[in-house]
Amino acid sequence: MIAGAFDIGGTSIKYGVLNEQGDILYKSKTDTRASEGGMAVIGQVIEIAKRLQKDYTLNGLAVSTAGQIDKQEGSVIHATESLPGYTGLNIKKELEIALDLPVMIDNDVNCAALGEYWRGAAKEVSHFLCMTLGTGIGGAIVMNGQVYPGAGYSAGEFGHMTLYPDGKPCLCGDSGCYEQYASSSALEHRAADYFKTSISLPLLFNQAKQGDRASELLIDKWIEDVALGIKSLVHIFNPPLIVIGGGISEQGDYLLKKLQKNVNARIMPSFQHSLELKMAQNGNDTNLQGAVYQLKNDLNWERL
Repeated sequence: MIAGAFDIGGTSIKYGVLNEQGDILYKSKTDTRASEGGMAVIGQVIEIAKRLQKDYTLNGLAVSTAGQIDKQEGSVIHATESLPGYTGLNIKKELEIALDLPVMIDNDVNCAALGEYWRGAAKEVSHFLCMTLGTGIGGAIVMNGQVYPGAGYSAGEFGHMTLYPDGKPCLCGDSGCYEQYASSSALEHRAADYFKTSISLPLLFNQAKQGDRASELLIDKWIEDVALGIKSLVHIFNPPLIVIGGGISEQGDYLLKKLQKNVNARIMPSFQHSLELKMAQNGNDTNLQGAVYQLKNDLNWERL
């Protein structure tokens, strides 16, 4: 069985064709026409899917997207202004009508978590947390191999834990939120403030690895804030595993060792021996794979 898969973000739409084993047969990406509104973004997906249908016999469409998503209805409960006019759209309905295919849609971090569960860092681990560090901080709670959605399909908003009361203002309307200090973009802002110019995170980490003390101190201070949030998650959920995703996960062992040391210094000793931290293994592909994993389960592909 073959599925078309999409990962919709405020900057780009990544898409591909996957088989039922999660192998990626084709993938590409395009800029998101976010400024034109939510329906324009859906129009992009429809246009791309129709092109894919010319080359592949698709049995369904799997969509990973930014925003809080009602997976059952296939609608957007809430999205930030990175995707204006997105809130309230029933994406599942729009796509099914236009393409005559069954559609599964879910939040991007939920899809990332299940992609890592299916074919990545969390394989064969039934209970774990997934946290993505990017422009903000997203989270997913996996229990018994399934994402816990919460009462309103909005569980896992780790980025809006309060880290510093009365701290930096956040887009959510509160202040001092975790993502204002511990996201990848927060680290970029720290570096820009210090060096008085913008600097990419790969360059910052490369400088630190080569012995630049200022770069390493900036990273270490940021890691302290990342660890503060993880401390709360560990003491609340007592997970056996936390998977760290987002582009920052490409820093691998360098980041992981620093993070493990800092987290272990903050959590109670009784939690240290049962906790493992891992970097996500599948990069940008994991969202596509996690979306297809859910579509596969929804359709029970084995009987098709």
